[in-house]
Amino acid sequence: MATTDRPLPTAETPAVSQVSLLARREIEARILVPLVRAMEEKFGRDAAHALLRQTICSAAHRQGRQLRVAAGDGSLTSFARIIDRWQEDDALHLDMLHADETRLAFDVTRCRYAELYRRLGIPDLGPLLSCSRDAALIRGFNPQVTLTRTRTIMAGADRCDFRFALPPAGEPDG
Repeated sequence: MATTDRPLPTAETPAVSQVSLLARREIEARILVPLVRAMEEKFGRDAAHALLRQTICSAAHRQGRQLRVAAGDGSLTSFARIIDRWQEDDALHLDMLHADETRLAFDVTRCRYAELYRRLGIPDLGPLLSCSRDAALIRGFNPQVTLTRTRTIMAGADRCDFRFALPPAGEPDG
């Protein structure tokens, strides 16, 4: 069994669930960055970042499955309620554009996650530590949902454009 396949406990402890995601990302970054930089030196930047991306995406996929169980279903309506947690501590400012059973569309106009990684001096790792989670998380939540995102604040755009889509019942999922 690969190390990324080992299951973590399925439920967060009460202490962990009380920490905002923004604070959690800062704690994780402060722990991971020295390890990532050492891996970059030893294995090269591309190999180190590939391993980091694979590990983070695997964890995000597991979290998506856990969120689906907690939500009770894999609908985009249920997923939209989860987004409130992402906004804790004023972490994200977003403009909700559309929300129904088959489409969820919003733009993030301020991302304190990006600001955090810039403040920590690691803007190069921000997309790996945060943005790379999103597609894996939604695949874990519901593998039929697609995420299209063409720009991110983390990569220098003025906004992140999140577009989730679920084929209507009875239609093939692509």
